[in-house]
Amino acid sequence: MRKYLNSRLLTVLFGGVSIVLLPSYILKKTDPGELPRPTLSFNAHQVIDGLQAPLDMAFIDNDDILVAEQGGKIRELKNGKLLKTPLLDISSKLVKLMPVDVRGLLGFAIHPKFKSNHKIYVFYSAPATTDKTDHKDVVAEYTLSTNTTPDPNSGRILFTADEPGQGDNGGCLKFGRDGYLYIAMGDGGGGGDKHGPIGNGQNMNTLLGKILRIDINSNTTYNIPKDNPFIGKADMRPEIWAYGLRNTWRFSFNSKTGQLFTSDVGEGTWEEVDIIEKGGNYGWRMVEGDHCFNPKEDCDFTGTIKPIAEYDHKHGVSVIGGYVYNGKQLSGQKGKYFFADWTGPIYYIERKGNEWQQGQIQLQNYPSNLKITSWGEDPSGELYVITNGGNLLSETKGAIYKITK
Repeated sequence: MRKYLNSRLLTVLFGGVSIVLLPSYILKKTDPGELPRPTLSFNAHQVIDGLQAPLDMAFIDNDDILVAEQGGKIRELKNGKLLKTPLLDISSKLVKLMPVDVRGLLGFAIHPKFKSNHKIYVFYSAPATTDKTDHKDVVAEYTLSTNTTPDPNSGRILFTADEPGQGDNGGCLKFGRDGYLYIAMGDGGGGGDKHGPIGNGQNMNTLLGKILRIDINSNTTYNIPKDNPFIGKADMRPEIWAYGLRNTWRFSFNSKTGQLFTSDVGEGTWEEVDIIEKGGNYGWRMVEGDHCFNPKEDCDFTGTIKPIAEYDHKHGVSVIGGYVYNGKQLSGQKGKYFFADWTGPIYYIERKGNEWQQGQIQLQNYPSNLKITSWGEDPSGELYVITNGGNLLSETKGAIYKITK
């Protein structure tokens, strides 16, 4: 989520938007200064507060919500009340966290057949096992119980990846319509993806800087889907679905079309929103948004897919990906992609002919000083904003708001 950990520790996540060309969708590039910026106004209903650094949520049904807290707990919100005992507590598995940190329990997903198998998948930061790395990304499977909290050591580890730096960890997990698990991996942190001659984003022999796609329904750790784009190709990890990404936070599937939307946190100037294609190269570290990064001038965009929206750091600092709205409560809003900036603004983009156009969303009955950390979508397609009112991981100032008419 956050960019990197140094003197700018508290400067993180997303804000404003402009429209750019996505060649594969034949979209017309428009001058951002000419774009209309309509504002939509909705209400916000607080679902729960008192959460400790919440970063992710998922619905078992309309009345039962699971929430991930960065410190390592999966909490259950049942009939509007937060249960005291966590469903899962893997805090003992995490790297030692600082008072303000970008590591921890960063995301989770429930199995499509969760109601029968009770399986959940988590992405967390574990202690490093080599001297040259900061920590280790772990994706693991746990089976939840209605009677006891599972032993944190009972997880089936699917894979691990060494992270050289503290930041740019990715951490989003989602199941697609195909039943496969998609995983966002950051570029390894440290700023500028200075990892090897081309950076991890373009290095096809590492999982870092990618979106992965794996089959977890096996007796082994995982299988590779037969239609993954790089399967059987030399020096290319077969788990890779798309590459050239810096720090995806978050991605989601359009529940109506299955299309994969993501936001990619920028380095120093540009934040972006992308539609992910099978085998697509999104340009990092050669480009940041629709602009040269390394090299700073005359970079080669050949073979890269440009974002459908971008904004500079005059409008925000770190993009928070959301969902395409497919609910019924917000009349006339279907098909709009809702997203936000960590600093608080909420935005949408919608396709109008050959363009993606952008506007802003204002929420009534909603505090103005909240940081937005993630989004949620319920089975009916209604949207939720996950917020935090503080920066310390120990603070219980987190809350969830439902967007209503």
